Amino acid sequence: MNESKEALVAFLLRLRSQGITEHRLLSAFEQVPRRNFVPVIHITEAYARGEMPIECGQSMTAVDQVAKVLLALEIGVGQRVLELGTGTGYQAALLGNLAEKVVSIERFRTLQEKAKMRVLQLGLENVDVSLDDGSRAKKEFGIYDRIVANCSFEQVPKDYLENLAAGGIMIAPVGAAGSRQKMMKFTKIGSRFGAEELFSVRTQPFLSGISLAI
Repeated sequence: MNESKEALVAFLLRLRSQGITEHRLLSAFEQVPRRNFVPVIHITEAYARGEMPIECGQSMTAVDQVAKVLLALEIGVGQRVLELGTGTGYQAALLGNLAEKVVSIERFRTLQEKAKMRVLQLGLENVDVSLDDGSRAKKEFGIYDRIVANCSFEQVPKDYLENLAAGGIMIAPVGAAGSRQKMMKFTKIGSRFGAEELFSVRTQPFLSGISLAI
């Protein structure tokens, strides 16, 4: 067994020890090699617990946190998912193995172009990685069964909740920038929304517009 395979197996065992045993989720992690998405200098740490710095001053979410978020999303076969903040494309690729259609938007062209290439190399034609302004969500992005945000909102993201289908779920960090935020799970129940706090995080804030510099 090579080093990368050993690291994956150790990670999957770590998830099981945390009670994460959902078969489709574990299978997705097996299908998407994380080493394809991490910076070269961090390849040996691909399945480590911490975040990793990436281009454009952003960071790659810790793999254990990705697992917790995807589990909480409860993605079913045939569902449509909107991701805010593509980053390296790793989570988008995992989503592509779980959902029918994934739309992932990124405001940094450098990140978007590289993520799109990585996703296509895995043959995930159901994942659309676009350079776009996430603040247009309510009017132009349509309706989704699941929405996941990799950036924090100062307040409950009501506009995005309007993009959820009946019974839909959105997961997003909520709280002031520069401090720890609450990772929240919002579930659409009829015309109302249930809210559940999952865990605390420290995430960069949501920014509108498309970066013109990088």
